[in-house]
Amino acid sequence: MRIEPIRGGLASALLLLAHAVSGAAQELTVAAASDLQAALPAIAAAFETQTGRRVAVTYGSSGNFFAQIQNGAPFDVFLSADIDYPKRLEASSLGERGTLVEYARGRIVVWTRRDSGIDIARGLRALVDPKVRKISIANPDHAPYGRAALAALRAERVEEQVRGKLVTGENISQAAQFAQSGSADAGIIALSLALSPSLKSSGVYVAVPDASYPPIQQAAVVIASSRQKALARQFVESLKSPAIVKLLDAYGFAAPR
Repeated sequence: MRIEPIRGGLASALLLLAHAVSGAAQELTVAAASDLQAALPAIAAAFETQTGRRVAVTYGSSGNFFAQIQNGAPFDVFLSADIDYPKRLEASSLGERGTLVEYARGRIVVWTRRDSGIDIARGLRALVDPKVRKISIANPDHAPYGRAALAALRAERVEEQVRGKLVTGENISQAAQFAQSGSADAGIIALSLALSPSLKSSGVYVAVPDASYPPIQQAAVVIASSRQKALARQFVESLKSPAIVKLLDAYGFAAPR
């Protein structure tokens, strides 16, 4: 049986479909903790320049991404704010073995708007002030920054005094939005977000001592179901480069120990 070559509009449609499939295969999909919103665009742009491959990033809470990946979400790389999630993925074979990289350590600060009238010079103890009616933190059930905030309040012995004031965001970015918008009078947020242009211009912050909360170890892992494992590995390995470590430092992250 002779098969005639496809001509005309059908051929064009198939060609476009082939290009679309090829383009999708070359796009690296990254699930990233929301504290990376300011830093990751520069990292992704550098990788795109180096490889010619587009990086598509989705931001959210580490715990939610962990659950989504367990349920088959089609990401190539997971950048978590909590090293425990990538470790668990690797242990269950949902993360590619041998690809886990600790890329940074997060830090928390007390942040408030410049026009709030609240003096946060005393750090966490300033949150006891009656002027502070609502304090935003990330949801501690699935966000490491929320757990760090509670630990720091406990260490400062003010947790019981402010517990009724706490409002939780789905992730650390939403917690920062609550404080910036006035939905909360102050927030315990990531230093990386406090240094972002919008929050830096509209508010002030005081660092929370690192010793008052467990280290926020942030790690990346290649997803085992990725169809672009070589490219995904290259992206994860690039996070260890001196240039990226320096960039993350400029955005408020500590280097991994």
